This record gives sequence, structure tokens and C-alpha cells, in this order.
Amino acid sequence: MSIDYSALRNRPFPPKAHRYGPKDCILYALGVGAGMDPADAGALAWLYEKDLKVLPTMAVVLGYPGFWLRAPDSGLDWQTVLHLDQELVLHRPLDTAGEVVGHTRIEEVYDRGVVDGVPRGALMVTHRDIRDAGTGRLLATVRQTELCRGEGGFGGPPPPPRPAIALPDRMPDAVLDLPTSPQAALIYRLSGDDNPLHVDPEVARQAGFERPILHGLSTFGMAGRAVLAALCGNAPARLKALRARFTAPVLPGQTLRFELWREAPGRGAFRALADTGRLVLDGGAAEFDPD
Repeated sequence: MSIDYSALRNRPFPPKAHRYGPKDCILYALGVGAGMDPADAGALAWLYEKDLKVLPTMAVVLGYPGFWLRAPDSGLDWQTVLHLDQELVLHRPLDTAGEVVGHTRIEEVYDRGVVDGVPRGALMVTHRDIRDAGTGRLLATVRQTELCRGEGGFGGPPPPPRPAIALPDRMPDAVLDLPTSPQAALIYRLSGDDNPLHVDPEVARQAGFERPILHGLSTFGMAGRAVLAALCGNAPARLKALRARFTAPVLPGQTLRFELWREAPGRGAFRALADTGRLVLDGGAAEFDPD
């Protein structure tokens, strides 16, 4: 398929109303691996309606416009799109129940051009503001970058240089091993991301994977859990921003090792490796209220 730059860049997204409650918060927490250890009493904070707390990264599923890449008028081959970067900024703590409205727009579509007749892809940056439906207050901003393989030469602007994100050159201040279940993708998709890549073996094979892979945003939610535990005392209101780059897919059932560093007050860095030793998240950065 070929990108129509103007049509994609200016694609309209109607506001997406989203009502959620405690069961949705618990389902999201299960989808990012909370409760894998039944002896972990601390995980009950995310899973038990008594004194329930909501994971801040749940904002990424609120007001989601749906898997619009499959729409015929998108001009994209959805099976070739890869999630590269994710950013979440939290302007206010989330409640365990509420009604929000998501406002989505395509921020930019960068053209990586063509080299020796081979398209080098497009970088699509999507931006979503999540607002309280009653007051209009901005709760969170979600920003993600995706690589559209097979595209290039469609007349979009060239991509800016991707900033290098160097992790501290020392041993991590904390290391957490977080397991995933074989059913992780089947659970996470119930929070709204129904891309068949994560459930249908044939679709996964067509995309070049041996079997369905875990949602990148589930891995991102696991990163949020690790940051909360290691850097924020499991106080969700302290987390203000989370950013990471996806470097390799995660298969449901793998265990991820998160390495985390404290930097300046209110700032941290992290990365994650699968139990195969493969780096799956890199350049992780967190901002939070200091102790």
C-alpha cells in the first residue's frame, strides 16, 4: 500500500468516550502481570476491590480509538506496522472509576525515503489527550511512534534524529524479575487492544513471528509496575511520566528482568531483558515526585 501523506496526517478521529470502573482496573492489572505470584500481598493493591489502587499506566488504554489501522481508508498495511516508542505523561492521578474522553490525532508522518529502490519506511507519531468527561481537565497524554515498513518516498518530511538515551554506566540500583503468563496477551487484549497479531497464530506467522507476541503496551505496563515498586514506593500518584523504546518482541510466558537506576531527584532510568538475555525495552526514563 502507499501512504497518502495529507490524508493520513489529517485523518479525523472522533472523540472517544470511555467509562471504566474497578473491574476494568483489575483486568488491566492482570494483563500487565500483576498477581503472578499468589504470595505477593503487595499485588493485591492492584487486584482487590478493598482499598483498590489503579496502575497509572492504565491511561494508555483509556479513550483508545480502536485498532483503526485495519480501516481500508488508512492507507496502511497494518501487519507491517511495528511499535517503536511509547511515552505517557500523567497530569493528574487516575481514579479507580470514571468517565473520560480521548482526543486522538496524527502528530506527524515522517518519510524515511527510498534507497536503491527499496522503501525505508515511515515513522508515524500518534498523540492522544485524555480528559475527564465532566470537567474537561487533562488527565494524561499518550504519545507513540510506529514504524510502517514497506513505505517511503511518499513526500512526507524527513524524520528528525532520534535522540540517544544513555543508561547510567554503573550497576543498577534495583533489579526486578517479573514473569508473564502464557495467557498474558489473551488477557491484555480484553482492555481494548484487539490486534489479531496477539491472538491469532496464523496472523503472527504472516508477520514473521513464531507465535502470537505480547502487546508492547503490556510490556510498558510491566515497566510501570517495576518503576512504581523500585522508585516510587508503590504510590501511584508519585509517577508523572514514563518513556521507553521497544527493541524486541516478548513472548507470553517469558520472564522479564528490569534493571533500574535512580538518577537526579525525581528521575530514573530502566531497561528490560527477556529470560533469553535479549533486550526488549531500552532507554527507559521515568519522572516522579521525589521522596
